[in-house]
Amino acid sequence: MGTGKNMSVRALLDFVGAERQTSDGHCNQPAQHQSKQDVGCSMLVPTKLPSAAGSDSQADMSKDLAAQNRLLKQRLTDFMEEARKNERKLRRFQSLELKLVSLNSILELIEAILRPDPTAVNWDMVSLLLFDPEYELQRILKDEGVKLDKMPSLMFVSSMEEMEELYSASLFPSLGTYRSSKHTKLFQHGRKKPASVALLPLVRYGRLIGSLNIGSHDGDKFVRGVRTDFLEHFAAVVAICIENGINLERLKRQGLTDTLTAINNRRFFDQRLKEEVEAAGRSGKPLSCMLLDVDYFKRVNDTYGHQVGDLVLREVAAIIRAQLRGSDVLSRYGGEEFSALLANTDTEEVEEVAERIRRAVEERVFNVPDFDPFSITISIGVAILKSASDTALDKNAGDMLVGQADRVLYDAKANGRNQVICAPASCSLGPSTNPA
Repeated sequence: MGTGKNMSVRALLDFVGAERQTSDGHCNQPAQHQSKQDVGCSMLVPTKLPSAAGSDSQADMSKDLAAQNRLLKQRLTDFMEEARKNERKLRRFQSLELKLVSLNSILELIEAILRPDPTAVNWDMVSLLLFDPEYELQRILKDEGVKLDKMPSLMFVSSMEEMEELYSASLFPSLGTYRSSKHTKLFQHGRKKPASVALLPLVRYGRLIGSLNIGSHDGDKFVRGVRTDFLEHFAAVVAICIENGINLERLKRQGLTDTLTAINNRRFFDQRLKEEVEAAGRSGKPLSCMLLDVDYFKRVNDTYGHQVGDLVLREVAAIIRAQLRGSDVLSRYGGEEFSALLANTDTEEVEEVAERIRRAVEERVFNVPDFDPFSITISIGVAILKSASDTALDKNAGDMLVGQADRVLYDAKANGRNQVICAPASCSLGPSTNPA
């Protein structure tokens, strides 16, 4: 270090000496007469400039390295923060998915999908569109007492073309700006239309079974082109849960459904009878019971054969179901006898329904090959359970209700058949709802 410093001082002294000898800053002596001390004049520029340039270059390089180091540190910090953010998001999605997997009924599952935990996901609007070509799922929900018109965020389509319109390009999530021409039907339940949407296809074995539709009032929430790994995984879990939920309901109904008529069987009726009686006791609203029996059904089997008899039973079941509400409970009680429970239905209403059923059955004409057309009739017995609200009814109240309906059905049979008879009001069960 000392040598370099002395050389710089010597060069400076030579430069000063040279300045004294010349007026224009150049050496005027011929090169062959220059002394060793004069060499400093001719070597002044090449000796000093490389040293200054090298120092500046090293300084600039150090600055560049420091800037790159700061940039890398910032990028690493951003990357770690993004990783932690994704980990938190993954945990929230996992908690929601675990909740969906743990649910035991299709109704609970749909409600959890349409109303997700706000601590798990920050979505402003959610709707569910399901492919239901045979109206199977809608019947299942109606049997559970669901009023579908009260659930505008739950929609059904019976045509696959309607489903494919949403995913014509691919079966991957579709993110982007809300477009009324395409998305109005999916988000018609909201007071305020979303600014951005994410449409998640629900796919099983390469086939569309529905669409989960998410809306946000933030226009930057769902942007075309961003990665959709979490959403794809979530959609796959939802699709599996919906399929499993429907299959579970099918299994339940196989044990509670009459295979011939495709309506509920006696076991299902007995279960629902207890539930409906308890509900009537809590609400104080009337519960009506109908027992319906096809007149002279043995003649049908004897005359036309059992296959025609089966056809008659299926047709009668369909006629009865067409006259009932979705929330009413219709069952095959045994043989050619059917039963129905109508909640919140008083005497006048249930008699009107029963009479409509009787007329519809009587007007139905059966055309059988090799036989003349024929018709049948039906006899109906009706009983009504009435009680004050919050009444703890006798545990045998349901059996008593059915027993009353059975007795008046016997009366209808004995009095000529093809008629409706209602149990007298004095037979109503439970404390009187009229003031003393």
